[in-house]
Amino acid sequence: MLRLIRSLSFICLLMAISSMAQGPPVLDTDGNPLTRGVEYYVDPAITDVAGGLTLVARNGSCPSYVGQVPIGPGSVEGLPVIFTPSNPGDTIITETTEFTVAFSASSTCVQNTTWGIGEEDPETRKRFIVIGGEPTVFDIDSDQAVGPYTIGWCPACLNPPLCGRPRCGLAGILEQNGTRFLTLDGPAFPFRFRRA
Repeated sequence: MLRLIRSLSFICLLMAISSMAQGPPVLDTDGNPLTRGVEYYVDPAITDVAGGLTLVARNGSCPSYVGQVPIGPGSVEGLPVIFTPSNPGDTIITETTEFTVAFSASSTCVQNTTWGIGEEDPETRKRFIVIGGEPTVFDIDSDQAVGPYTIGWCPACLNPPLCGRPRCGLAGILEQNGTRFLTLDGPAFPFRFRRA
């Protein structure tokens, strides 16, 4: 009997440690956790600024940059995305979950639609978020200072003394020639997630 009590106590301790290691779930606009494989629109938490996230062009390029739909006549919905946790066993996106994100749409650029980190703008030193390159692992945090959720990125380093200080960043908006691009290196822009 004592052995059974010890075993149950140990299992309860492991479950408590495991639940403490996970952050709270990221919630959609209906109050449900973001779930692997489900389509969501990424909308601005600030109204009347712009629409949801979509693909945009820069300097006449193929629309391979992540940006915002401008406010105007027609839909401001953007394109739906799918979040895929890095850990194959995770089904819910929490505030500590690392994940990749891809548009659930085809690109006229004939490339995959998984988000990655692109080139740096020489004037602002902000890095563009693009599709078609190397998939990048992002995360979502709750930040009441700027709104419901922010999207962030921080490169993994297996040997910190050799990597130096990583250049992490929060996703913000850079406006150039009337186009709103999603970039890293803030200031952070608040987002909310709406099931498609």
